[in-house]
Amino acid sequence: MQRTPIARRLAAALVAVGLAAAGCSSSSGGGGGGAFELWDPYPHFDASSEWAKVIDRCGQQNGVKVERQSYDTTDLTSKVLLAAQQGTAPEVLVVDNPVVSTLAEAGVLKSNQDSGLDASAAAPNLVAAAQTGGKTYGVPIGANTLGLYYNKPVLNAAGVDPATITDWASLDAALAKVAAAGRKGITFAAIGTEEGTFQFLPWFWGAGANLTKLDSPEAESALALWKSWLDKGYATDTAIGNTQVVSWQEFATGEYAFAENGTWNLANAAKTGFEVGVLAIPARSGGVAPAPTGGEFVTVPAQRDSATEATAAKVAACLVSPDNVLATDTALTYVSAVPSVRDKQVAQQPELKVWAEAVQAAKGRTGDGLGTKYPRISQPLWTAVQAALTGAKSPREALAEAASAAAK
Repeated sequence: MQRTPIARRLAAALVAVGLAAAGCSSSSGGGGGGAFELWDPYPHFDASSEWAKVIDRCGQQNGVKVERQSYDTTDLTSKVLLAAQQGTAPEVLVVDNPVVSTLAEAGVLKSNQDSGLDASAAAPNLVAAAQTGGKTYGVPIGANTLGLYYNKPVLNAAGVDPATITDWASLDAALAKVAAAGRKGITFAAIGTEEGTFQFLPWFWGAGANLTKLDSPEAESALALWKSWLDKGYATDTAIGNTQVVSWQEFATGEYAFAENGTWNLANAAKTGFEVGVLAIPARSGGVAPAPTGGEFVTVPAQRDSATEATAAKVAACLVSPDNVLATDTALTYVSAVPSVRDKQVAQQPELKVWAEAVQAAKGRTGDGLGTKYPRISQPLWTAVQAALTGAKSPREALAEAASAAAK
């Protein structure tokens, strides 16, 4: 049987996210069963959570009873693609921001222009992750990103004032002092997966590099910086295989001065047993480096009738309204995508000020018009990082190969 254009796009999307239809069970979505469904990637939040309560309120306000289904992030992507093939997609979908462009280009999502959803209250740098083909798909529910956690006792013992760390040179100087004091410098995650690219991007973008030109001098300077940390002993070889979880575990031993990690570890920082501070990751010549955004978008999948889509857009708009999103973002440990709500968060929790600044400077990985091109860039990039850090290739050679692979 000949496939329709949308069926071909859905099949291509399954391949793009590394999924096999034979390995996934089908799910009953709202389009086929009469229920109004919302799917999200938050299985750790039960019916008593603030997030679940907001969903219930938003459904009631719009005359529908919302049935919530939660899945692991990877499972959620596969299930919604398969549900779209079967015509049973949920009415509202909360999905990780890098996946939005893939789902949009596969025809799974309705654009805001078509559904009536409005993203104008959210910060443009965050909304950009869901823009493709001149249209926007969904509204960011909030964001997390990367920063530099630091161990205050280690820095004090090394005579380092964290306030002096404003660029790469001052960070290197601080690491040199820590090493001279006999302590470990920095832990980060350079594993050969998307996590490795995610962790490398603040340095890559902070050098002024662009994902459309992986072999630029700016990109080389960022990779050379990471390699120099291993060569000088500021970082250990474990970084090459570290996930972000393992990197945090290393920092939590109290042996390291710095850890590159995310907003999600704020609660863990309070449990380390030593005093922890946070710095925004510095750009090469000063200022805050653009770090990649994590976090989800509330979106409206395509349905059989426009009335259902219009109701879904109203429920989605309610979920991200300023009245609701403050409690939601606090529950999710996100910095709000809405600047006015972000200011309220910082007023309530002054320790979020650094993270608010980091989110303000952050970028979506699929932004700059990359969309579904991003995965074809990310994999060569993390491969280059691995090759350079292991010494298999120089940073220049590794990035030249990455640029060639990304162009195919």
